[in-house]
Amino acid sequence: MKRNDNQLKFDLLRQEYETFTFMSQEVKVEEGTLSLAFHFCLDDRYFFHPTMTIPARPFFHWESIPMPQLETLAFHIGMVEMISYWKLACPKVILVKPFDLLLCQRKWWRKLFYNGLGEFRYLNGIDCSEKDFLRFETGTDRRFVPVDQALSDRTLVPIGGGKDSVVTLELLRNEMDVTPVIMNPRGATVSCVEAAGYQESDVAVIKRTLDPTMLRLNDEGFLNGHTPFSALLAFVTLLLGFGSRANYIALSNESSANESTVPGTNINHQYSKSVEFERDFREYVLTNISDKIQYFSFLRPLNEMQIAWFFSQCKAYHEVFRSCNAGSKTDSWCGKCPKCLFTWLILSPFVSRERLKEIFGKDLLTDQELRPIFEELNGTSEVKPFECVGTVEEVRACVDSMADRAGTIVESSPKGEASVDEILGRFNEEHFLPEPFVKLLKSRLHV
Repeated sequence: MKRNDNQLKFDLLRQEYETFTFMSQEVKVEEGTLSLAFHFCLDDRYFFHPTMTIPARPFFHWESIPMPQLETLAFHIGMVEMISYWKLACPKVILVKPFDLLLCQRKWWRKLFYNGLGEFRYLNGIDCSEKDFLRFETGTDRRFVPVDQALSDRTLVPIGGGKDSVVTLELLRNEMDVTPVIMNPRGATVSCVEAAGYQESDVAVIKRTLDPTMLRLNDEGFLNGHTPFSALLAFVTLLLGFGSRANYIALSNESSANESTVPGTNINHQYSKSVEFERDFREYVLTNISDKIQYFSFLRPLNEMQIAWFFSQCKAYHEVFRSCNAGSKTDSWCGKCPKCLFTWLILSPFVSRERLKEIFGKDLLTDQELRPIFEELNGTSEVKPFECVGTVEEVRACVDSMADRAGTIVESSPKGEASVDEILGRFNEEHFLPEPFVKLLKSRLHV
């Protein structure tokens, strides 16, 4: 469907559907397992009931957290979960019934909806200002309560199955008490924590289910597109942090995630992985929820090149890591998408071409069907791929470092402005790492 057709669909849907409602939530603790359920509706015509379950673990202490505080943490997860369902028709009004929201909180949530759905708006050709995008109303004067819990020196590390979270895990696990976190376990995520020596009982697991009505409406032609998953993960890890009494939540988002997907705009596939969102989230939590927990990206001072260099030394993971979204269900590299090609490219200065062929199952550089994707990655196309990939500068530096480019898709790539060694020598000071984590990272980089 053409973009202008989707703009028309957007306008018509907003006329037909006036209000999206966050009706209620349920929080239950039974035999150490925490269960969450959220109840949304679209104009009392379509109803959605997504759930989330966190199985019992020895390090969880849900019973020590008063229910009003658990409800606060769950409510914020529901606010992000709602984005996936609201975007079906994008009604102008969101009615929030569980808790009231202050004006400053409503502005914060509107910014997250608007920027977190930047790719959704761009690919659907939707032209709408942030001011007009939506407004929040509340059906109660009940305020959520701050969370006040004693925490200890435990660090949560979300594991996605790719190279970034592996690097965080490897750099931290021998230095401190680290608990891996996995949402909806799959082959690569499980294999990565096993390669690090963790047992099932050592890992915090979140089982998230989507409501099938949403999937059906997607098939029937309602609006669809990318949502800010990392924002959901942020609030989920906040809940897990208090449940496990962990005072640190260490993400694996790097400085390269700050680059816009569409040059000259704020459209960024990785918005909820950007330092802007990280700053906003930290300020929101500090102001509204708690001042006792530290959420930060451990890899923020680094770029993709440096992470690839670290990962090249983590050979125990080379056979089991997966960064390919297309192949996630089959735990494989599809060999046809931007994530596969970018991962090959960023590892190429540090891992031999023969070894890369073994990892990916073929030589991606000789696949001429990947040329258009490569041109998006190296900046000769207008827009980067809407995937979690590194910067144009990094891609060009990797290509420049190749000894033999003849007959490959990278043969005629423009020369980069920086070398691999130059990019490896950087340290981005725009970060929120506590001092012990900064010292650890610099000691391993020798800077």
